[in-house]
Amino acid sequence: MDPMRSDKASDFRAGELILVDKPMGWTSFDVVNKLRYRLKYITGVKRFKVGHAGTLDPLATGLLLICTGKFTKRIHELQGLSKEYTGTIQLGATTPSYDKETEVDQTFPTDHITMELIQKTKEQFIGAIQQMPPIYSAIKIDGERAYKNARAGKEIEMKARPVTIHDFELLNFQENAVDFRVTVSKGTYIRSLAYDFGKAVGSGGYLAKLVRTKVAHYNLEAAWNLEELMKFLKTLPDAGGWVK
Repeated sequence: MDPMRSDKASDFRAGELILVDKPMGWTSFDVVNKLRYRLKYITGVKRFKVGHAGTLDPLATGLLLICTGKFTKRIHELQGLSKEYTGTIQLGATTPSYDKETEVDQTFPTDHITMELIQKTKEQFIGAIQQMPPIYSAIKIDGERAYKNARAGKEIEMKARPVTIHDFELLNFQENAVDFRVTVSKGTYIRSLAYDFGKAVGSGGYLAKLVRTKVAHYNLEAAWNLEELMKFLKTLPDAGGWVK
């Protein structure tokens, strides 16, 4: 499956894979809905199929795989591919969401943390591990999204799940901030990795920054800036209204 190479409405109907650099503050569904709205007019199809292959949190940026038309049948296949991220773990504090969506709830000492310690700690997170997802996640529990119950102040019991950390590289450590690059399996929460890493070094930690750089061989460098993509799509002729 190749990324989008066409400018024909018929190709979008037949199926396209579009690589998009998701902007900060947007949900993955925001991106899907914006593209769907425009592609309805381009193709003339009222119930036009558009979907994404792997959610990015609103505070994360980076590579989002968007499928159109018949390619939406391959979303499950794409979701199963390995993913690469770069980001920053802030040590010395935790937040309920494990990232900057929520305010710091606890602080911890950091004087004992050294580069040697974080390099040694990293090793326990490489390979097959059990990971507890954040309560602020889209996982369904008794039919409800976990984050909705978390925001309502309800108690939530999450269950650990097996994930695989293929590669975990620490790039820099300064002012209690750890810059990293990681390659992971489907279902891995980088927010949970940040939280667990902070705990493992005898402190706390939360995810301060996250960029998805790759999904298997698909690369962020080949992705569309969303604003530029929308400008490009507006240059394509409309089908003259929606049809059934």
